[in-house]
Amino acid sequence: MRLLLPLLLFAGPLAAQDTQPKLGPNATPITADNAFLRDHPAPDYWAFSPFVKPQFSTSACSIATVTAALNGLTGLAPNAEDEVMTQQVLLDRTGDSTWADLSAEGGDGVTFQQLADFTAQALAADGLADRIVTTYQPADTAAIDDVRTMLAENEATADNALLLYFNQGVVTGDWDGPHISLIGAYDAEADRVLILEVDQEWYIPYWTPVPVLMEAMTKPTGAEHGPLEGETGGLVMIGAPVG
Repeated sequence: MRLLLPLLLFAGPLAAQDTQPKLGPNATPITADNAFLRDHPAPDYWAFSPFVKPQFSTSACSIATVTAALNGLTGLAPNAEDEVMTQQVLLDRTGDSTWADLSAEGGDGVTFQQLADFTAQALAADGLADRIVTTYQPADTAAIDDVRTMLAENEATADNALLLYFNQGVVTGDWDGPHISLIGAYDAEADRVLILEVDQEWYIPYWTPVPVLMEAMTKPTGAEHGPLEGETGGLVMIGAPVG
């Protein structure tokens, strides 16, 4: 999620030295590096990327990510009259006014625990209650091997989904704040992940090294984000059907 900050007025145009690249050194756009997706099965990328749509407000990254995950898990409906589920439709099905308020323009956004709770509610509302939601919130960057294990499990099949709660600016080099998107692939040999961005007003999917991902998940949210101050991130996994 990206909170809108007041714009500063300048007497003239920005000097060249005031500009910065779209992505910092910790993010590589998919347009510049897609060899892994061509040379490997990458089941998550092909299952989920068609359903990743822009978040409908600057605070709606959670509902955008959950909607993409659920659509990817169920796949394209077979009949012409069946619509692809939208973010608003999923909010309506879930019927949680708190989630709707937090996702509205100017909303505070969700905590890590709320992301897990809302994901479970969405699964139940969409007829996927046989899937278990598990969470992992690393205490520090030393937990990197645990994260790699989860990433490898996720990469092996498209029958689960991995939601990422992280400090977006650690990866993109832009702003400093919490955000949610979907993991689209894990390149274990290069030790990097592909993030399927829902913040599509600003970004497209990009790769980032797993050590950078660890920093992004463990950096506490600053005081400027109000009720999210001190929040750290982690991974929310939607598992395969039970039984």
